[in-house]
Amino acid sequence: MSVSTLTFGCRLNTHESEVMRAEAEKAGLEDALIVNTCAVTAEAVRQAKQAIRKARREAPERRIIVTGCAAQTEPRAFAEMAEVDLVIGNADKMKAETYAPLAFGVPLNDKVQVNDIMSVTETAGHLIEGLEGRTRAFVQVQNGCDHRCTFCVIPYGRGPSRSVPMGLVVEQAKKLVANGYAELVLTGVDITSYGPDLPGTPTLGKLVQALLRHVPDLPRIRISSIDSVEADPALIEAMGEKRLMPHLHLSLQAGDDMILKRMKRRHDRAQTLDFVARLRSIRPDMVFGADLIAGFPTETDAMFENSRAIIAEAGLSFLHVFPFSPRPGTPAARMPQVERAVVKARAAMLRAEGEAAYRRLIESRIGAVESVLVERAGLGRSEQFVPVVIAGGAPGQILPARVTGSEPRGLVAEPVLAAA
Repeated sequence: MSVSTLTFGCRLNTHESEVMRAEAEKAGLEDALIVNTCAVTAEAVRQAKQAIRKARREAPERRIIVTGCAAQTEPRAFAEMAEVDLVIGNADKMKAETYAPLAFGVPLNDKVQVNDIMSVTETAGHLIEGLEGRTRAFVQVQNGCDHRCTFCVIPYGRGPSRSVPMGLVVEQAKKLVANGYAELVLTGVDITSYGPDLPGTPTLGKLVQALLRHVPDLPRIRISSIDSVEADPALIEAMGEKRLMPHLHLSLQAGDDMILKRMKRRHDRAQTLDFVARLRSIRPDMVFGADLIAGFPTETDAMFENSRAIIAEAGLSFLHVFPFSPRPGTPAARMPQVERAVVKARAAMLRAEGEAAYRRLIESRIGAVESVLVERAGLGRSEQFVPVVIAGGAPGQILPARVTGSEPRGLVAEPVLAAA
């Protein structure tokens, strides 16, 4: 039995799981499960532990390796689980030598192979030539984070910010296009911090422009979550290019200035509203998503209403809502906490607002002709990343399709036949 992976968390983790599986198989590892964890919330950690217990019950003989951000920040918590054979840190998880030879059943102190992530200085390049069975590929351009938001443990799981040289990213993009990928997603932990550690200090915008210029056969480039205040002029300029998809996910977190200050974010409410307006003036079909935290410490009803109001004011259509989860060791965990029942109620209200906004986006597209990337038989994605039920087309094909209606999670469309 080959190596399988179980992934929690962000798009970067999805990419890295593919790399880990390939490296582990290259090393000769067999009949093993690699669990790639997330440390963003306590719930993410709980779900990972639950999944590990279930995996052991389903396959008692299979070896279980735990890695990822939660394994980096809480290695003992996983090592103490009887179901876990080995805990590997983020610095070593994508190296073949980490997986061979593996000594399982070792004493507890040897069960943990986690080094100091803050000492990592190597470039973040772990590039692969494709993702199994997919038409969209993730390209990691950056890793780590130098910021210290008061609620976040990710810098301690990922280490300092480091960037992949532009030339390597361009070469990787060329390989993926040659292997049939129609859309590449640039991903990282804090991708708008791309470049200052590289010669010439390039920016994310300059990287995007280089990809558009040097990989002319690449139909689509998509950007994962960004910090809008760090968006450079070249990136804003690039948004006018049709091959750069009109969909951005903002690392927003809140819509109240005092809460943003207590989070130690670098933007304020006005900056966010100015950013989305500016990009829509360049690209009228632009849609935005955002992360929002409900019930951050000290959040009053009035502060919460500012966060709820920004959904409509900024025209956000895709929301990732997180009930605030105090993470051990972070400054926010020591601040006056909001009652859990209030936190959950506020999260539910934000999710309801988000669902309504998403439905408005879907309804607004009925009758339009969308460019749809077919992902598998009967299903694709629009340029704005909306799921589209579509009859016809092969995986990897981009089709013009007229939207005829909607379904619970997206659009229904029919291919537009070319004129004879």
